[in-house]
Amino acid sequence: MTTAKKFTGYIGTYTKGESKGIYSFVLETATAKITDIKIAAELENPTYINISKDNRYLYSVMKEGAEGGVASFTIENRGELNLINSQLSPGPSPCHVSIGHENKFLFSANYHRGTVESYVLDTNTSSILPPTSIIKHEGSGPDPRQEKAHTHFAGVTPDEKYVVAVELGIDSIITYKLNQDSTLSEVNRLTTPPGSGPRHIAFHPNGRFAYVMTEFSSEVIFLTYDEVDGHFTAKQYISTLPEDFKENNQGSAIHLSADGRFVYAGNRGHNSIAVFKVDNESGKLSFVELVSSEGDWPRDFSIDPSGKFVVASNQESHNLVLYARDEETGKLTLLQSDITVPYPVCVKFLHY
Repeated sequence: MTTAKKFTGYIGTYTKGESKGIYSFVLETATAKITDIKIAAELENPTYINISKDNRYLYSVMKEGAEGGVASFTIENRGELNLINSQLSPGPSPCHVSIGHENKFLFSANYHRGTVESYVLDTNTSSILPPTSIIKHEGSGPDPRQEKAHTHFAGVTPDEKYVVAVELGIDSIITYKLNQDSTLSEVNRLTTPPGSGPRHIAFHPNGRFAYVMTEFSSEVIFLTYDEVDGHFTAKQYISTLPEDFKENNQGSAIHLSADGRFVYAGNRGHNSIAVFKVDNESGKLSFVELVSSEGDWPRDFSIDPSGKFVVASNQESHNLVLYARDEETGKLTLLQSDITVPYPVCVKFLHY
């Protein structure tokens, strides 16, 4: 486990109100405080971001006028971001962006267009080349919000043989073969219960277990992953809400601890983070606790590189929340909730 005392993180936002783009912050582990929040790059609606494993580059979704797409930045010594380039096309911007483990490929998911797109990254500059695949999903679901396909996640499997697209609009988890030129070919599709609205997927460190957060049914679906042909099998459905909660809720982010022992899932509406323990042998989940998000509409959260803290973002109450995380029980303890950031969405730390 890392011994660093300060960790740098970045926050993607909706650029409404006072928000100007991507913000950076510092988590000081010695004092358990978040400090030095500042604008790192000004751009429109960088709601989701991801960082290369070598901490040299940050990738973001973005909007520019009537066009939407993805952008590449260099990460400077003081945390500032310098734009390398962007790839834009007419229409709404994506909601998710991710990169391959070796920083060769980039993938985006577009909720409004119902598409998954793949790109090659230039090996020398890490600029984003024009898309090599643009795959549009078709279909609908029983929920009024499923009037068409709404792709919410696209990212590589741990073995990097496949790309997984999580399709909220058509209740599907679609596996694509990742070809050498970054083009995508569908090889498998898992259908989730009608109206569940799968949103994001997170893989266990063992590469065999995966966990999907559903937006509409507010559940975590435990899946096993078969690397031979890229198919998933559903093994467990577990609610992220109390049985007596009947008001509106929309599931948000899902993340695992680095040791794979705990799964965390966000609830927008109930405004909480659900904590689950992972059975090491079977992969199945057991409920640990529900913790208040200390704000409105918790969109995302991130476990810090030390594993001892969690930083969560509340989109509609414009605040970050810092928790201490017990590495043995998985439980969260509130430390700080008055950290102001306008319309925060995605939280990512540099890798250590």
